[in-house]
Amino acid sequence: MMAVNAFIKLVPSSVKQTITIEEVKELFHYYKNITAKTGDQLNWQYGETAFPYEIKETEGSKGKAFYLHSEHERYNAILIGVDKETIKEEDGTEREQQYIQVTLPEQSTHGDKGKANEFCKFLAKKLQGELHLFNDRIMYYYPRK
Repeated sequence: MMAVNAFIKLVPSSVKQTITIEEVKELFHYYKNITAKTGDQLNWQYGETAFPYEIKETEGSKGKAFYLHSEHERYNAILIGVDKETIKEEDGTEREQQYIQVTLPEQSTHGDKGKANEFCKFLAKKLQGELHLFNDRIMYYYPRK
């Protein structure tokens, strides 16, 4: 499988217009907590299954990106970064738009892809963003006019 990307774009009607890599990490910690609590309620070790990753950073990517690494046999890695792009509006004006990029590197498994889709939907819903999935489909999680 070659590397593929999904994007959660922070559009004008999103909850926030900017996000830092630290805030994205906090959302992953929150996700890990709520899924672990679900497991406690079901008396089942769901936390490990729902989030079989460790959050790691390389020196060169600090403040810009991190990756999720798994020792589990069905999972490997997912890369997450934050960047911005310039959007040209219909009236010709330009604005900067921030996005979260989720990348499945070549060594990612089908398990990683499933988890990445889950995480993307979770992030897009929390931030009311526009989700561009790995298969180029778009899901809208923000109030539309």
